Parts: sequence; C-alpha cells; structure tokens
Amino acid sequence: MNTQSVISRFIDSHILRNHVIIVYLITELLLYFTIAFLFFFMVFFVNQILLMAEDILKKRVLVGDVLRLIIYSLPFIIAQSAPFATLVGFLMCLGRLVTDNEILILRASGMPFLFILIPVLLTALCISIVSFFINDYLLPVGTIKYNELYRSILISNPGLELESNSVKRNENTTLVIGTVNDTHVSDILFFDTDSRGNQRIIAAGETQVLQPKAPGVLMQLDMYNATIIFLNQQSREDYKIMHAASGLMNIFTDSFFPQNSGTNPRELTSIDLKHQINVMQANPNHSDFQLNLYKLEYYKKFSLPFGSLFFAMLAMPIAVIFGKHNGQTIGLIIGLFVSVLYWAMMILGQTFGIRSGFSGFWTMWSPNILVGGIGILFFTRLIKK
Repeated sequence: MNTQSVISRFIDSHILRNHVIIVYLITELLLYFTIAFLFFFMVFFVNQILLMAEDILKKRVLVGDVLRLIIYSLPFIIAQSAPFATLVGFLMCLGRLVTDNEILILRASGMPFLFILIPVLLTALCISIVSFFINDYLLPVGTIKYNELYRSILISNPGLELESNSVKRNENTTLVIGTVNDTHVSDILFFDTDSRGNQRIIAAGETQVLQPKAPGVLMQLDMYNATIIFLNQQSREDYKIMHAASGLMNIFTDSFFPQNSGTNPRELTSIDLKHQINVMQANPNHSDFQLNLYKLEYYKKFSLPFGSLFFAMLAMPIAVIFGKHNGQTIGLIIGLFVSVLYWAMMILGQTFGIRSGFSGFWTMWSPNILVGGIGILFFTRLIKK
C-alpha cells in the first residue's frame, strides 16, 4: 500500500468519524429539545386554557368556538415555547454527555470545544429559522383568525366583554364598569379624549347593553340618568355639564381592538411591519405611541425566535462547567431558572418600552445580548482551561 493511499484512507476515516459525531450530537440535541418543547408547550397551553377559562369559558361561549380559539392560539404557544425548549433541552442533553464522560472522550480524541459548539449552534439555527417562520407567518394568521372569531362572538353577545368591577382601556378611552348582571350594568363611567386634548366624561347609574345596529359598533349602551361633562383643554375653567333621563351611546369595535388601517401589529408579518413603520415615520402627524408599538412588535419578530441561538451559546459552556455530576438534573434546574429570568426581562422590557417609548430594538434584544454575552464569557473561560 502506497503512502498516498494511506493518507487518503486516514482523511476519509477522519471525515467519517467527524460526520458520525456531528450527526450523533445533533440527534441527541433534537431529542432533548423535543422533550423540553413538549414540557413548555404544555405549560403555555395550560396557561392559555386558564386565560380562556377566565375570559371566555365562564361567559358560556360555544365549545366549538372555544376549540377554534385554542387552535388559533397554537402559533403563539409554539413561538413562545421554542427558545426556552432550546435552552433547557440543550442543557439537559449536554449535561448528560458531560456526566457520562462522552464530552471527555471527544476531548481526549482531539476534538476541541469549538468542534462541539458548531453542531450545537447549527441545531439552534435550524430551530430559530422554523420558529421565525411560525412567528412571522403563522402567528399573524392565527391572530387575525382569533380576533375575527372573538369579534363575532362579542357582536353576537356584546355583554360578554363587560366584566363586573373592571376597567377597559384604549389609547384615548377608558371604560369603568360596575356590577354586571347579564345585559344590565350598574354604575358605568366613560372617559375619552379628542385629538385636541379635550375630555368627555359620561356617568350613569343604570345601563342596558343592546345589540349593535350599525357596522363597526361593538355594543350600544342605553344609559339612564346620565351625566355628561365636557372639559376644555385650553381653559380648565371652561366646562359644560349635561343631564339626561336616558341616552344611547355606541361603543365601537376599535375601543376593544385597537387598530391602524384595519390591523394591529401582531396581525402583520415583519415585511408588512417594516413598511407600516416607514409610512408612519414619513407622516409628520403620526402617533409616537402607535409607532413604538409597531417597532416593539417588529423587533420581537426576530429577537424571540433567534433567542434560541443565544441560549445555545449559553447552554454549551454552562453544561460542561456545571454538569460533571448529575448534569441532566443540573441542566434542568439552571435552564428553568434562566428561562424565568429571561421571560421576566422580556415582559418588563416590553412594558417599559410601551410606557416610556424607549427604543424597541434595545428593549427586545437586550435579554438576548445579555444571555449571549454571558455565554461567550463562559465559553472563553472554558477554552482557556
């Protein structure tokens, strides 16, 4: 056997060995990701069921409509579950490989940590791409169908949306609701503001909820012994008060479903969101509040699904460093703890961004940047050992 043949066989066996190892790692990662995904899917699914039980089921909505609402909610549940499943699944998988000394064997055979990291990141990238498709296409479709069905349910029985002792808010309107008994409401209070900042306050002790009689009207309120106050923004001393034994007031659909050009941000794809943002920025009279909502949703389209990549970057070094004993259990505990922190950061950041108008990019991407930065620090420490 000549030298060239020996080298060729060595190269072929080396490539084959690397190929087998990569396939093995990816298979294990996907297996544990699937298990973790089913766990988080059930968590978010049960949470959605509980929300519906509070908001829909107790209002005696037809079972078929409830099932359709659940189906339309599935893209949101899947999009939420994938990043957290990546973190927990990868931590458990790599933790088990460390505990069983499989990572040690790979290292002893000359495999650097970077070689192990590559299939981890490739698997996370594939998960992110699929998750992005769901988040960018299926989620808007599901949201549109969900809102259409929910609107039809409300229009068929407008009293469903009114809850006892609750407050309904929109950008410029607030509805304070007293005790609700079927279609009868006691102590209702309505605030709204026009484009000039002038305010109107309507109060009534007794109100009857009627079916809408015009397109775009969600419900009609027949108010008894109503008092109406008009406040002038330019002069606080200038106001008007009216009293009426009875009066009809229309509550429009967009009072409960804020819309812009017939849609809300969650009903748009990333391309449509970007176009709408450009249109709003070109309009000198655009609403900063609405613009910020669109920006937050646009950056969330990318930050949430591609959070899997940042979680994978964190999972690999964490599992190797802390997974020497009971790595699978340790990975589960660490993964759940980080998931809760990440979720809290997302919720708090989005709330802060909506209320303060802070940059949508930094609000949505800060959790990923923090997770990725910590992952790089741990990985740097790992390869320096």
